[in-house]
Amino acid sequence: MKYNNIDFNNKTVLITGGAGFIGSNLALYIQDNFPNVNIVIFDRFRSEETFSNGNLQSFGHYKNLIGFRGDIVCGNLSNKRDLEELNRYTFDYIFHQASISDTRVYDQEIIMQTNVNSFYYFLEKAKKDNATLVYASSAATYGSMPSPQTVGRESPENPYGFSKYAMDKIANRYILENPNIKIVGLRYFNVYGAREFFKDKTASTVIQFGHQILSGKAPKLFEGSDKIVRDFIYIKDVIQANIKACEAKSSGVYNVGTGKPRSFQDIADILQKELNTDYGTEYFPNPFKGYQMHTQADISTSQEMLGYNPEWELEDGIRDYIPEIIRVYKNEYKSQ
Repeated sequence: MKYNNIDFNNKTVLITGGAGFIGSNLALYIQDNFPNVNIVIFDRFRSEETFSNGNLQSFGHYKNLIGFRGDIVCGNLSNKRDLEELNRYTFDYIFHQASISDTRVYDQEIIMQTNVNSFYYFLEKAKKDNATLVYASSAATYGSMPSPQTVGRESPENPYGFSKYAMDKIANRYILENPNIKIVGLRYFNVYGAREFFKDKTASTVIQFGHQILSGKAPKLFEGSDKIVRDFIYIKDVIQANIKACEAKSSGVYNVGTGKPRSFQDIADILQKELNTDYGTEYFPNPFKGYQMHTQADISTSQEMLGYNPEWELEDGIRDYIPEIIRVYKNEYKSQ
């Protein structure tokens, strides 16, 4: 399915974080729909290095790219020599998805160096190449601001959210200074879908609950999960937003959600229905203080300026995702 009239054939496209969740889906979508495109993936790929919280420093995984036919540059955003490898190319489109995205990493220095310092390179590269730049921002910029979350009302509460907030401010300055270049930031809400498994503990509750159920166990939820709601968005709608951002009526920062918040309990119940199980639910106390209880994206400007309209209701997205949840469970989860 093609989301607009852009023809990526005979264009050179950079996707950073291309071995990760969203980046790999974007790479394979463009490749499948435009066979003569030249795609370059820049990704650190997975190592054994972890943060102080025990989570991996990089989630990029080669298995997300099986079938990919373009160029791959293995590199770290924090390494200038790695970034300079990309100077061999002249890009028409840059999709900057790479970052440290773990909201529970509190090492401010490494997050700012990785997410913010490197952003200047991609802004300057877009300017030099006259390329369209679409980059990943985040709903984490809103912190615990009341719903609906609206661009212009931000209050980040962790280093990751602040790094994305800083990127948005830098992007806005570049937009003013370079009106001939298209620069679009996309604030993703709670994304779920294929190729997220290798995010490990930071993967969505959809696949985590799904694998608990397939293991013959009741899904484990926080107490009161019927009242904890998030704006869950299916990966295919995120890809739609990225493609349509390339033809945005105006540069800027836009929300990418559904505008229809759903509860964690809804996810567990939909999964059990689709998997034909009835294990009930196991509840445990929420260990996090200041936990966000409600997110809902205001997507009015995204609809107006990007032509973005989410197509997947939670029930439909989970139903579409079920075969992949089962495949990954059999081939990956059980082998851990």
